[in-house]
Amino acid sequence: MVARAWRGATAAADADAYVEYLEQTGVRDLRATPGNGDVRVLRRVRDDGLAEFWVISFWESRAAIEAFAGPVIERAVFYPEDDRYLVERDLTATHHEVSVGP
Repeated sequence: MVARAWRGATAAADADAYVEYLEQTGVRDLRATPGNGDVRVLRRVRDDGLAEFWVISFWESRAAIEAFAGPVIERAVFYPEDDRYLVERDLTATHHEVSVGP
């Protein structure tokens, strides 16, 4: 199993709206992609007033990730309204072999 992790941040005041937006876009598409096992969204409000998000998805293989992200799986996937929310974003995602899991 492979975990894919991506990080972005919004203004804290936009955090709840961004979660709803994520569920309607990226999370929905991640879950609909064959080979995806799960998606988790982590959130914390930082001392600088930004809400930081980590989107972590779990995959059967790197080939399954390619079906979602395209041939360069390190490239982050963005949606048209992302600019409305994101004040920070990683342009890449990282991938990790899952060593221990349920």
